[in-house]
Amino acid sequence: MSLDVTLYTRAGCTLCDKAKAAILASGVAVRIDEVDIDADPELRRRYTNDIPVILVEGREAFRHRVSPEEFARYVKGRTEMQTLANEKCVPCRGGVPALKGAELHAVAEELGGDWRVVDEHHLEKEFKFPDFASALAFTNRVGALAEEEGHHPDIHLAWGKVGITIWTHKVDGLTRSDFVLAAKVDRL
Repeated sequence: MSLDVTLYTRAGCTLCDKAKAAILASGVAVRIDEVDIDADPELRRRYTNDIPVILVEGREAFRHRVSPEEFARYVKGRTEMQTLANEKCVPCRGGVPALKGAELHAVAEELGGDWRVVDEHHLEKEFKFPDFASALAFTNRVGALAEEEGHHPDIHLAWGKVGITIWTHKVDGLTRSDFVLAAKVDRL
């Protein structure tokens, strides 16, 4: 029995070709439906800089990159529940609409972890620590992650707590990369 895989792609996308090759090399029996996002204005708006997007049996499993091993693990159910943290933040070039409504709610549900979506504009979470030194160490780890991802949250450091606020300034709202960064912060 083959799994239904949808691969959102576009012509000339090298990452898309690599993702397809990884899926085929995974050893998993699949039927791949390649969908060119440029043929559908709504898909182009939604996924402009996020391709490839890989759905397995109708559920989003990966964005941007996947290895044969990761794909096989996902299919076998051994991957982590939170796939957002496995993604890479994508630099926003502007012109992409902020997430709103049902689309925003779906990504927020995927994130979980007590993050609050405030006014459909930004994410907030407060982390508690036993002392200032632990809070400072966490702040430094968040800073290193932000540099690695090229996506920088607002960080408020106080004795025993760190507040994180995330949004994409170029769209003055939330993008998928904000949720990716939040999921990665939860892993620290």
